[in-house]
Amino acid sequence: MIPFNKPCTTGKEGAAVQEAISNQVLKGNGPFGEKCTNWLENRLGCAKAMLTPSCTAALEMTALLTNMGEGDEVILPSYTFVSTANAFALRGAAIRFVDVDPATMNIDPKQVASAITERTKAIVVVHYAGVSCDMDAIMDIANKHHLWVIEDAAQGLMSTYKGKPLGTIGHFGTISFHETKNYTSGEGGALIINDPDAIDRAEILQEKGTNRSQFIKGMVDKYTWRDIGSSYLLSDINAAYLSVQLTYADVINRQRLDVWEQYNESLKPLMAAGKVMLPYVPENCEHNAHMYYVKTKDDTERTALIDYLKENDVMAVTHYVPLHSAHAGRIYGKFIGDDVFTTIESEKLVRLPIYFGIGEEAIEHVVKHLYKFYEA
Repeated sequence: MIPFNKPCTTGKEGAAVQEAISNQVLKGNGPFGEKCTNWLENRLGCAKAMLTPSCTAALEMTALLTNMGEGDEVILPSYTFVSTANAFALRGAAIRFVDVDPATMNIDPKQVASAITERTKAIVVVHYAGVSCDMDAIMDIANKHHLWVIEDAAQGLMSTYKGKPLGTIGHFGTISFHETKNYTSGEGGALIINDPDAIDRAEILQEKGTNRSQFIKGMVDKYTWRDIGSSYLLSDINAAYLSVQLTYADVINRQRLDVWEQYNESLKPLMAAGKVMLPYVPENCEHNAHMYYVKTKDDTERTALIDYLKENDVMAVTHYVPLHSAHAGRIYGKFIGDDVFTTIESEKLVRLPIYFGIGEEAIEHVVKHLYKFYEA
């Protein structure tokens, strides 16, 4: 069976993990954590990067940093992972879902503009498949209405919009290092801070609401409870694994892009024949080959395709069920405007296997059986 995903490994992670153990520094913000955050800050050019236990935790920190609470509204796409909404619903904010652009599956700025009320406090964009949203339009809307912008760039490390790394355009960005992502620490994430004024409070929130980071730096003689917060720290063992991944980030990125291009070139005749739709990447976006997907005619055809591929040793999978259609989505959120594309497009999407080290033979096998399915 060709799996949908394999966690990325270069073969050098074990030595780094062993070094972390030998250092006897296993807590968060250790030597390997510092190595990773330095890499992120230098590569992204952000004011501050902080490693977190997950992208979910990073999103929760943005809800705290924006003082989200009862009576506030947050606009985000319904086509996303639950954490995008959970982070703000946990603080009591009302979730306002809007439709996507069917070409990219990213949030539609026109729908964002129509959903704004006097209670709107933030816009959360999701860069689906590592392809950027229309950030110029989003930032124009946010600046006009004085709104926070949070980039859920869980899938977006090494992707750019007009040359700017994803996660560095809004006020805050969040990145995932889950095992399904291009670069991994098993579980893990990062908070990207683009507003220097937010750094001090973010450090307090990360350390359970205490000023422990200032204590470690020798800025205070003891640390105390200063704010609400939680344990938003990534173990240095996880950071050790991640540090190797980031060292080889360009190598990993290049190979994934080669796989993406091989799929894309091989499947163009199927699109030309009207059988499937392939991913669209706007000219001003540089993606990171996080995902390769096709869109079928409808949900029935999608199910048949996935079943056929599985019978032929290929694990292809669907993706998000729109949040507004879920039980919790109806409790904590509301869809604003018409659901023209979110549901119908989500029911067409099939993700194909893509991971570091997949190999040409596996890709050719997947492509061959896609053609066989449509020939039949």
